[in-house]
Amino acid sequence: MADAKAAAASAADDVVMPAVEGFTPELLPDKDRVYYNDYSTLVQQQGMLQDHVRTSLYQFSMLENVSDFAGKTVLDVGAGTGILSFFAAKAGAARVYAIEASGMALKAEKLVKGNDLDNIIKVVNQKVEEVTLDERVDVLVSEPLGIALVNERMLESYLRARDALLKPGGKMFPDRATLYAAPFSDDALYQEQYQKAAFWTQPDFFGVDLNPLREDALTFYYSQPVVGPVAPHTIVAPATGKLFDFTSMSLEQLQRFEIPLNFTISAIIPVHGVCLWFDCNFPGISRNVVLGTSPSEPLTHWYQVRCMLRSPLALGVGHTLKGTLLFEANESRGYNIHMTLINANTGVKLANTVVSQCALHHFQYTTQQTASTYYSPTSASPSVSVASVE
Repeated sequence: MADAKAAAASAADDVVMPAVEGFTPELLPDKDRVYYNDYSTLVQQQGMLQDHVRTSLYQFSMLENVSDFAGKTVLDVGAGTGILSFFAAKAGAARVYAIEASGMALKAEKLVKGNDLDNIIKVVNQKVEEVTLDERVDVLVSEPLGIALVNERMLESYLRARDALLKPGGKMFPDRATLYAAPFSDDALYQEQYQKAAFWTQPDFFGVDLNPLREDALTFYYSQPVVGPVAPHTIVAPATGKLFDFTSMSLEQLQRFEIPLNFTISAIIPVHGVCLWFDCNFPGISRNVVLGTSPSEPLTHWYQVRCMLRSPLALGVGHTLKGTLLFEANESRGYNIHMTLINANTGVKLANTVVSQCALHHFQYTTQQTASTYYSPTSASPSVSVASVE
């Protein structure tokens, strides 16, 4: 059985795509080392802890559901400073395993001892994929969520912990999430990305004509996800969504998946790409809690993510916008997102590939703001339809 699981894990790893054109994975830096080094710093951990929406909601979901934790054995996947382990202990857990692969495990141990909880919380400085316990646990808790839900690919570790360390029928906090996608129109952002490549149009840079690299520069800038707050009025149609059920889905369903797109447009507008956000669910016996990250929700450190087209797609009143987002996991703990958008009325089709990576967030720094209002969502949950991934 163990051999079969190992073979399945190896097969799953085979679907991972290269993230950087022209390089093979063995010639690139060790992404796991970069990833874990990043999370071993207090500044990174502080940034997450100070996201009060995130931290307070996790605390609320656990302390409002003490019957899910009282007397139970809990495993915290990717514990960081151990904050979720502390919440589980305060909710009455009998024993908590705080699994943290980075050097932050040493800081977590200091916090555990300093708060006199070393009789309940045990910090384990290992990758969760390598952890073995004498028992399976009653509850998994984790904050495995990246930008656009799946970036950093920590959800894969969460599923591996489910398969190896959780009792049959045990609980997962969170147990499911929905990734939303909606078209947006933002000319200020589009022009900002375009101007970033202007450097490479210089005909005489210290005697060198840089124009031969202009197209490469444009390709690069438009292949980067734009991470930052999105003005709700730039969303031009209600979102569609894909449901991820962490209790039953497979690793392969995380490593390659597709979101079909079908929107009706109610104005004459240029569409510049697709905006992504997510929500996730905490399935308490006493109270079910949902964390939302939409443009109309309080801002979190996940912000929203925009995938841009190389050129705008024109649409008119009553036009149908169709297409797909195909996500393929890459070896930089991110995804190659293949975006295709089609104006079904005119037949015009545009495509672009956006590449996300674990430590490469491209924030929008600008004083510009697109002022025109095309569509204003009135609901905090703007999904039209949700396709399930189980």
